[in-house]
Amino acid sequence: MKTTPFTDLHIALGAKMHEFAGYNMPVEYSGIMNEHLAVCRSVGVFDVSHMGEIKVKGPHALALIQRLASNDASVLPVGKVQYSCFPNETGGIVDDILIYHYEEEEYLLVVNAANIEKDWDWCVSHNTVGAALENASTRIAQLAVQGPKATETLQRLTPVDLSAIPYYAFTTGVFAGCKNVILSNTGYTGAGGFELYFRPEDSLSVWNAIFEAGQPDGILPVGLGARDTLRLEMGYCLYGNDLDDTTSPIEAGLGWITKFVDGKNFTNRAALERQKKEGVTRKLCAFELTEKGIPRQGYDMVDEGGNPIGKVTSGTMSPLMRKGIGLGYVKPEYAVTGTEIRIRVRNKNLTAQVVKLPFRK
Repeated sequence: MKTTPFTDLHIALGAKMHEFAGYNMPVEYSGIMNEHLAVCRSVGVFDVSHMGEIKVKGPHALALIQRLASNDASVLPVGKVQYSCFPNETGGIVDDILIYHYEEEEYLLVVNAANIEKDWDWCVSHNTVGAALENASTRIAQLAVQGPKATETLQRLTPVDLSAIPYYAFTTGVFAGCKNVILSNTGYTGAGGFELYFRPEDSLSVWNAIFEAGQPDGILPVGLGARDTLRLEMGYCLYGNDLDDTTSPIEAGLGWITKFVDGKNFTNRAALERQKKEGVTRKLCAFELTEKGIPRQGYDMVDEGGNPIGKVTSGTMSPLMRKGIGLGYVKPEYAVTGTEIRIRVRNKNLTAQVVKLPFRK
């Protein structure tokens, strides 16, 4: 398995390790519930160095991104971040990504760990405009410091005024004595905080400084288990579960990142534009169980008569709400808020209600 600059440290801390996207990653340290609540109430740290980074540079950088990505990067100023996706030719999604406008003619694409090679090949094969591409994934480490006390913790380590960085914006500066650290007001938890990008050789210095600074706030290391429950409580999609090569952004409720502006001819635009105008045959919906039970990925979603209407793509027991929650694709008529559906859990059809996201208000 691949490792991150923090793998030995995770093991030394007694983390429960497991393979994820080819990497040896921590699933939990002190327990998913404890780590989840720490992020919601204080501050937690995630090793997300397994994520991929692709640099797009030169005078044709924007042209390539406009060709590849569904969102309109032409409105993205330097210092801002944009959520987007790569549509494929058959209506699905190659990957969902973050686009950082780093300099006037330079962008940083942050891609999912399992898709680094696929995304790189996709960018290279569609680069007909002569943009300069660089796969920087192995030369960038990343930590996500999340929670209501994350900014307070991090501010102790940098002269940069973190409170002046708006949501989905970033700056580059000195952090914990390390130069050229990207300080990004983004995250995958809904709890607030920052994502930090830095050189792998600075990893242990950055980690140790953060945990020392966060001691007064009860800072904890957090694994992939709580990362998943946190993102699901917010209704954030996970590639490989709720998004994949067969799910369109319109079906997934991502029409807001699919921009049909003049001159932007991204892959499969015509078909997606038609979907947005005419409707789709299935939609991603959110549901809460009204009976005791835990929905899991792959469980059947059925109607009152037990007839299949879809499958759960993500599901868990919400640590904060103490009830089963999940996402899944169903026929549009079943995706209406307030609709009663059933989730088949261990041969029992448990009642659930379609709700509006996020689960965690």
